[in-house]
Amino acid sequence: MNDWNVRRLSGSLGAEIRGVHLGCPSAEDIENIKSLLLAHKVLFFPQQTISLDEHVALGEYFGDIENHPNLKNPFTDHPGIFELAATRGGIADEWHSDITFEQQPSIMSVLHMVKCPEVGGDTMWTSLEQAYAELSAPMQDLCDTLSALHDALPHNRPDKMAIHPVVRVHPETGKKSLFVNEHFTRRIVEMNWTESRALLHYLTEWVKNPRFTVRYQWQAGTIAMWDNRCTQHFVLNDFVGERVIQRVTVMGDVVEGVAPPRWAPYVRPGPLSATSRHDRQLAMYLKEQDPASNDSGVEQHNSSKNNST
Repeated sequence: MNDWNVRRLSGSLGAEIRGVHLGCPSAEDIENIKSLLLAHKVLFFPQQTISLDEHVALGEYFGDIENHPNLKNPFTDHPGIFELAATRGGIADEWHSDITFEQQPSIMSVLHMVKCPEVGGDTMWTSLEQAYAELSAPMQDLCDTLSALHDALPHNRPDKMAIHPVVRVHPETGKKSLFVNEHFTRRIVEMNWTESRALLHYLTEWVKNPRFTVRYQWQAGTIAMWDNRCTQHFVLNDFVGERVIQRVTVMGDVVEGVAPPRWAPYVRPGPLSATSRHDRQLAMYLKEQDPASNDSGVEQHNSSKNNST
């Protein structure tokens, strides 16, 4: 990396890199990028000229890629490329990690900024490792043994669900990160609805602390790479005109928690009522995972497990 210029962008994460052409990277270039990505979590490479095929090939150096499971491209028809255009509603202005509603979500993303406004449309990232590290010890201890339900409701697919640990361990660095987000995470599995709402609101607001973030002002031709296992991102919807991004998504993440959940899933016991709607989605997911179970069986298991702990 002697010819590379690496400039750190904030105290918690982010680096801008010049001196490498991503259209035809060498094996050594890829290894250097992997190392820098672990260190900085999100990388920016300005002034890149790369074709659609080169973009896909770049992503394949890091793992298996997939197109988006729910959304369709507005302009570009190319396998492996996911495209978002602002004029077609493609503005991701809620904090999220990519595709956490899948059982094996995204490992990383590789974005090409095709077109952007002169002013506005910046993207922010936050370090979920730093957010976890600055929680108090009692809060860390609680979160370490909880899980959360994620779904694809923002894509009109609330039936697509997965349960992941609230705190995950990075498979390469061993560092802990918060793994809940305001876009895809619906509830804490082991808590009742009002408890879940309070804790999830606190955690999803906590990760937005400016101390954990970096903000990047785009230029067309910039390539960005980020680790979805330890970051979230957010687009500032403060612009007019078109903004087009093309993304390659590296899939196949296996989410490992700190420890198994300490408690069983909470599904409100007793007869159905108006407030039962808050548990309906979780109960449906649990039944899909174990078709032999029924609602009363879930409740009895929940009650007996809670009484024994």
